[in-house]
Amino acid sequence: MSQKLILASASPRRLSLLASAGVHPDKVEPADLDESIIKNETGSHLVKRLALSKAKYVYERNPNNFIIGADTIVSAGRRLMGKPSDPDNARAYIKQLSGRRHRVYGGICVISPKGDLSLKSISTIVRFKRLTPDEIDAFILTGQWKDKAGGYAIQGLAGSFVLSINGSYTNIVGLDIASAIAMLTGLGFKRS
Repeated sequence: MSQKLILASASPRRLSLLASAGVHPDKVEPADLDESIIKNETGSHLVKRLALSKAKYVYERNPNNFIIGADTIVSAGRRLMGKPSDPDNARAYIKQLSGRRHRVYGGICVISPKGDLSLKSISTIVRFKRLTPDEIDAFILTGQWKDKAGGYAIQGLAGSFVLSINGSYTNIVGLDIASAIAMLTGLGFKRS
């Protein structure tokens, strides 16, 4: 069985998290898919659907390899927050997260060379401190909201907004590494 691993994501954070666990994908191949939210879709369902779609897309082009696909979304109440489209959208997200708890959902899909698959959703609760308008404006000016679900990266300046975390820190970064490794090894992948 092939031991080649392909990461179906362009996220440098996911690549770094895998490397920190001693897993080095042989190839990075992002899946170019429509990531639109379906009406009334939950965060858990959305991340599983997208992680599965990304992994399958890449597996069809690279059969007989291990594939790992992932997705992340932030949920404040019933509102799902993907990647902000512009500074105003990012500002609205951060304002909504200010002073309250939200969930970060991470979806992971692993496909084995034989086509067996493992699919999981992970949820982490994050609580932000109440932010002043000046803090929000200063954060938006950094540009650290770009290409980040919910408009922030916990490993950046927004880490100073966090009062508490309940669950996986690496899930917030972009990939619950403990689950990803367990899923890979469960399907026969061996770390070298």
